Amino acid sequence: MTPTDNTSPRQPRSENSTGILYGIGAYGLWGLLPLYFMILLPATAIEIVANRVLWSLVFCALLLTVMRSWRTVWSAASNPRILGTLAIAALLIAVNWFVYTYGVTNGHAIEAALGYFINPIVSVLLGVIVLREKLRRLQWAAVGVGIIAVVVLAIGYGNVPWIALTLAFSFGFYGFVKKRVGSRVGALSSLSIETAVLTPIAGAVMIWLTVSGSATVLTEGPAHFWIMAAAGIITAVPLLFFGAAARRLPLTTIGLLQYLAPVLQFLLALFVFQEEMPLERWIGFGLVWIALSMLTVDMLHTVRKNSRPRRSRDATPVGETAAV
Repeated sequence: MTPTDNTSPRQPRSENSTGILYGIGAYGLWGLLPLYFMILLPATAIEIVANRVLWSLVFCALLLTVMRSWRTVWSAASNPRILGTLAIAALLIAVNWFVYTYGVTNGHAIEAALGYFINPIVSVLLGVIVLREKLRRLQWAAVGVGIIAVVVLAIGYGNVPWIALTLAFSFGFYGFVKKRVGSRVGALSSLSIETAVLTPIAGAVMIWLTVSGSATVLTEGPAHFWIMAAAGIITAVPLLFFGAAARRLPLTTIGLLQYLAPVLQFLLALFVFQEEMPLERWIGFGLVWIALSMLTVDMLHTVRKNSRPRRSRDATPVGETAAV
């Protein structure tokens, strides 16, 4: 008797499926980051960020040694243009990290999540203002709805949601600056250089906090120290996951997965941290989600429209997606 198909070997996972798993891992970890910051209390936001920089550099150095990738870092750092671009990126991400950590640890986690919800809208605006790009009608509509949402939220909060706007614009400009180095610098090399640029500032901050008696890294017990030291792993691992996902997935899939992080952050703020969410904030967030839906529909329509000629030439089966 011949064996049945049930005994056939298991098929290897496709690159697309692997990329989606990496993407979910990256954005899922970023979405759960507020829990980590709350565990680190009573450390202040500035101490958490300073330690995040220092321990990230240590972890990156270990990874570079294990992977024998120091040559790629030296090559990138020896290029003045790349080094200057990454130095600017480092300052932008430092602002982003600090504002986000401050928001989460000071009862503004919902507003912090809002910043990453409106980030795609800000990126579209930056394309118009900085790159002189022309927007399609649905994109203009999304930007208009997004602006109305910010106004509604400003009324709801009683002031301009500076935390959300700072997060959105700092991360938007960070992405814009990072695109200038393109694929010439990998995720690990980029993070290594950026943290190296920030290390003198982070070191000075920790010295100042220690001298003033405000540092907690050595005063709250060994568990607090090691949880703080884990910042290097917690910072680097999702970034490496994202790099692995970006190599395997189309940009549209990455664009859809990115909403996972602010959704998780919003749910944590609402149900775990129990922050208030009055009606006007629900209306503002609803408008933001409508704007994001518009951008998503426009993105999918554009990709489908642009892929039709290629699909007819290459005879690609419907439903298959080429890995990036």
